[in-house]
Amino acid sequence: MPKVKVYNAQGNQTGEKEVSAEVFGVAVKPTLVHEVVVGLRSNARGPWAHTKTKGEVRGGGKKPWKQKGTGRARQGSIRSPQWIGGGIVFGPRNERNYSKKINRKVKRLALVMSLSDKVANDRLMLVESFGVNGKTKEIVSFLGKFPVKGKVVLVMPTREAAVVRAVRNLEQVRVSGAGNLSLLDILAAEAVFATPEAVSQLETRYGGNKNA
Repeated sequence: MPKVKVYNAQGNQTGEKEVSAEVFGVAVKPTLVHEVVVGLRSNARGPWAHTKTKGEVRGGGKKPWKQKGTGRARQGSIRSPQWIGGGIVFGPRNERNYSKKINRKVKRLALVMSLSDKVANDRLMLVESFGVNGKTKEIVSFLGKFPVKGKVVLVMPTREAAVVRAVRNLEQVRVSGAGNLSLLDILAAEAVFATPEAVSQLETRYGGNKNA
């Protein structure tokens, strides 16, 4: 079974803990993880771009000139697509649906693969306590005891109010409960810090052949 190092609030290693191979020791398949990431980003995408057709732009109610006798091409409206300020042909519309279906088993596999990758590269650390009472300087001091420079995710059984308050001004730090862990946050993080209780919840939720 894979092992993860355990640290105290002072950043000192106090031991190692065996974790479930079903959650933290899975072989990583990049194509599967990529498929889920594309699906998650598509589902979060909104159809913001929207163009107006000839019937939606303002003006153009009057025929610009008579049909015959002027020597010019016939025109029915100055809001036709060929006119400046006219409607747009085949432009983006806000009715478009970007969502993609993601199977629950595949989504679960992608998450445990991302966690397994963190364990394989010593980027998942167990901490007995974050030692935080709501002060930003406390969490900065705690993270400064580890050789981590990029984004990090703090995983707890539930989102503790004191920790959330301490990191809300830190752009590189995310806080997550074990029950709503984000695959995108895990992939973007250089390191993941989790409490033993949170790891136990992850093993219960995602261990075995479950569809969570």
